[in-house]
Amino acid sequence: AYCFLKETERFERAGLVLRLPDWWSAARRPRPVVSVTLGDAEPASFGLSALLDFDVRVSLGGEALSEDEVASLLRSSAGLILVKGKWIEVDPERLGQVMDQWREVQAQAEAGGVSFAQAMRMLSGADAPGGEEEDGPDWSEVFAGRWLEGQLDALRSPAITEAIDHGAGLDAELRPYQKLGVQWLWTLQGLGLGGCLADDMGLGKTIQVIALLNMLRVEGTEEPADLLVVPASLIENWRSELGRFAQRLRPLIAHASGIPSRHLKVLPEEEIRGHDLVITTYGTAARTPWIQERSWRCVILDEAQAIKNPGAHQTRAVKRLTSHWRLALTGTPVENRLGDLWSIFDFLNPGLLGSAKAFGRHCKVMAKDRRRGYGPLRRLVEPYVLRRLKTDKRVISDLPDKTEVTTHCLLSKAQAALYKQSVLELEDRLAEAEGMQRRGLVLSFLMRLKQICNHPSQWLGDGEFGAARSGKFLRLAALCEPIAARQEKALVFTQFRTMTEPLHHHLAACFGRPGLVLHGGTAVKQRQGLVERFQVDEEVPYMVLSLKAGGTGLNLTAARHVIHFDRWWNPAVENQATDRAFRIGQRNNILVHKFVCKGTVEEHIDQLIRDKTRLSDEVLSQGAEARLTELSDDELMAMVRLDLQSAVSS
Repeated sequence: AYCFLKETERFERAGLVLRLPDWWSAARRPRPVVSVTLGDAEPASFGLSALLDFDVRVSLGGEALSEDEVASLLRSSAGLILVKGKWIEVDPERLGQVMDQWREVQAQAEAGGVSFAQAMRMLSGADAPGGEEEDGPDWSEVFAGRWLEGQLDALRSPAITEAIDHGAGLDAELRPYQKLGVQWLWTLQGLGLGGCLADDMGLGKTIQVIALLNMLRVEGTEEPADLLVVPASLIENWRSELGRFAQRLRPLIAHASGIPSRHLKVLPEEEIRGHDLVITTYGTAARTPWIQERSWRCVILDEAQAIKNPGAHQTRAVKRLTSHWRLALTGTPVENRLGDLWSIFDFLNPGLLGSAKAFGRHCKVMAKDRRRGYGPLRRLVEPYVLRRLKTDKRVISDLPDKTEVTTHCLLSKAQAALYKQSVLELEDRLAEAEGMQRRGLVLSFLMRLKQICNHPSQWLGDGEFGAARSGKFLRLAALCEPIAARQEKALVFTQFRTMTEPLHHHLAACFGRPGLVLHGGTAVKQRQGLVERFQVDEEVPYMVLSLKAGGTGLNLTAARHVIHFDRWWNPAVENQATDRAFRIGQRNNILVHKFVCKGTVEEHIDQLIRDKTRLSDEVLSQGAEARLTELSDDELMAMVRLDLQSAVSS
């Protein structure tokens, strides 16, 4: 019977199914397992390094077995035996191995204790002995004890305190899901465990953090308690929101836009003291000694995907900051690869996901595990990530709908000729290029082809941006005509700063009056004024924005149309830009237009973007641009080759 049982398991692993009688299935289920309980009693301290108690037993059907019963099982022969009136499967050798592995862990725990981080890894299955073997997890199970389960329940389903229920002292009304978010932050902060508030863009991550800061202010000292690190483009947004919702909080803007750089580096202690919150940028935090040397109560990162590259100088500097608690805000915790998530967690809870190399190895194992998949990783990070979506009506029911459409454009004859010439040139040069030179060549030509699809003059640099020479310009004019007639507003995004002015002049002609432009060269002090003007001035019909500068932190709900004039490789970046309009405060349905030139590389980019829309559920070893550079010559030429029949109007 035991041999037949093992054969059926082999068939199942091969994807085959044997239909067996009900009595056989019932006989398979019972199996003695090593049961591990973590965190039954409250530890002496909190945080990832908190030491939890640890208990190992052998159980059958949830009932602990005595030492004599366990000894009897270990002496038995492999196969099916009768225990307590039930036929159970026993593999004494395997059971003994798992018991020895867990008892070794228990011995280490008795010497120093099991840290909270280790306990969470064990609960998720990431550190279970034998967990990497195909049948390992069936021989052991890990449970949270009474104290630990209570803390996890408080994070999963937070019970809202009276202070938070009454608005956390803000001059605003919190939505129900925002109250839950503030309570979740408050619980994490009390436990000293870092967290990632990953709510969908536009759901109000800022106000939830301000509510937390306002509550922490009551416990504050004369020292600057908290540090908020943001992209430069968001400084004014945070200043405005603090003044609007929490006027009693005293922020210090530690940035060259408000304090001369020379003075900022050696800011006197008396100028720092007395503020509840210091707001700075990633670059300033990395190069300012007093920010690096001071011990903070909380360090909060906005748009935390800025530290997704663990090797970057800016990332290393931010991770060196000293604090009691850490928080990351990002609507895109995974942009291209799961390594992005590792870097954020290396800031939040160092060691929880192991080293970068170990994490990479585990991800490869999980990718091949058809039974568990990425389940262990999801369970491991779940308590520290709060993610709600705007499209979930249970979260927010009064947000209008968003409709996304692909707007196909034809190439002009000038565009088609330049495109075809560029493809032929690429084909010739590929024959002589190798290694890094080939990768650089491919990326430069992909950029050239995208520029030609926008307008021939973007590539030629001749300054002649006539509408007739670009299929996209003609399509944009046709699209904006009814928008102008209905007196609706539009946001137009491009990844190229050099395209913002030509688009601005073209749109001014389409709408009959000028709009606004915001790009990386726009002074930080001017950006909030541009936003306010777009929001309130009925005479402003559009705003042209560069994707990186205008894609985060701006509230532009006056727009009813979002136009992506050219496509970025990463859907998360595009979605961030779209959500400048599709966010709380928007009362109208949003129409998103994504321009794609037919018969060109842009159609393939569009497909790549579609393939990456669920990045948090995938593992990508490289970004889309890098993957394209690794295509064979034939695959690459098939991708970029011009389909004249589709691309050019007859």
